[in-house]
Amino acid sequence: MRIVTGSARGRRLRVPHGRSIRPTADRVKESIFSMLESRYGCEGIAVLDLFAGSGSLGIEALSRGAAAAVFVDKDARAADAVRANLCAAGFAAEVLMMPVARAIATLHARGRRFGGVFLDPPYDRGFVAPTLAALAEKALVADGGWVVVEHGRDEQTRAEVGRLVRRDTRRYGDTRVSTFTTRAADEDVDAVS
Repeated sequence: MRIVTGSARGRRLRVPHGRSIRPTADRVKESIFSMLESRYGCEGIAVLDLFAGSGSLGIEALSRGAAAAVFVDKDARAADAVRANLCAAGFAAEVLMMPVARAIATLHARGRRFGGVFLDPPYDRGFVAPTLAALAEKALVADGGWVVVEHGRDEQTRAEVGRLVRRDTRRYGDTRVSTFTTRAADEDVDAVS
């Protein structure tokens, strides 16, 4: 696993080992960032990497110009890998070693908002729907922000979760990548569904 492009291009990333840790494949990551750069961008925004694993998605965003990042994973091996990968890539960022639900509540209490969120939980374990709901309820996604959800082929995402509206779902073998954005105040909800 490596950083695809940007200031830390080509750096290899340490991958923590464990049953629930499944790193994003390089080709899927390249596709995610190609889509993000053509539609939304990472430049100058704060990103949140939930179920971070190795931190690959958030570190790629930093390499491509994100201003700041917060990484969340409850697994100590994953948190250690994120810290090591940040150091190797020359970035500094906050790493929260706690369950995602608690991290969302903590970040909300601090008044944090993010222009981009990566949500890459273990597949088919039921984390996607409640995490999207918590992000929407706590308003962690800034106006005009996006959420990229990596999930298994059998795990469906709703078309709308609070202010978050699904804009796209793409298939990569057994992996699905769904993209959500915040709904504009004047956007017709029925037109989105």
